[in-house]
Amino acid sequence: MSEFSRAEVCAAAIADAFRDDGEIFASPMGMLPMLGVRLAKLTSNPDLVISDSESLFLAGVPPLFAKGDVVEGWIPFPKVFDVVAYGKRHVMMGATQVDKHGNQNISAIGDFAQPKRQLLGVRGAPGNTVNNRTSYWVPKHSPRVFVEAVDIVSGVGPKNAKAAGAGASKYNDIHRIVTNLAVLDVKGAGDTVRLLSVHPGVTVDEVREATGFDLEIGADVVETRSPTTEELVLIREVIDPRTLRDREVKPVEAPVVNP
Repeated sequence: MSEFSRAEVCAAAIADAFRDDGEIFASPMGMLPMLGVRLAKLTSNPDLVISDSESLFLAGVPPLFAKGDVVEGWIPFPKVFDVVAYGKRHVMMGATQVDKHGNQNISAIGDFAQPKRQLLGVRGAPGNTVNNRTSYWVPKHSPRVFVEAVDIVSGVGPKNAKAAGAGASKYNDIHRIVTNLAVLDVKGAGDTVRLLSVHPGVTVDEVREATGFDLEIGADVVETRSPTTEELVLIREVIDPRTLRDREVKPVEAPVVNP
């Protein structure tokens, strides 16, 4: 089982982002983050605590959006804020914009006083980023997402957190940014976004061109690892047998070779 899709590479990369967390509440937001977290729990980090994203802690790892798993505990929405404040949590959110300093925007596009597009609002992003380890999932890596400066800061990057003082910076931890092209972090010079790996079939130049700021290229940029045979079986037969992953990250077509 050597062939794999781009979505499966992304799922394995997301799982790796949660590999070393230990016993912590994983809060994935979105389909690929849910898939990656469940993959991590079944492989590299069985101590992860997962929920049904609504009100229950789960004892097992059911398929995506399936009902009927064994319930381990109760976590109604107000209780989530207790966990947010306590800090034993790793959240993976989406991002409409991410800038070179790792700030995230999910609120609006355009000037704050009169935005061109209204989005979700800041929601829990400020609290997440100053209290918990936070990662981002970007299904379409492009210059419209990776911008020089976000229009509105929803999630706080390390430079802004440090400028705000110890109350914001003490637990600020922007851990990973996983996209359909690459894996990045925010540990470049001056707390800037840095390229760590490119997915199979993707070049560093392609990632650079899809980024709207001067991206730091890490000294040891490698190819994102391929999912193992065990991981592919778990993804395809246990976690996502309906292949929902390919709706979010389309399979990459093989190049046409002229005869």
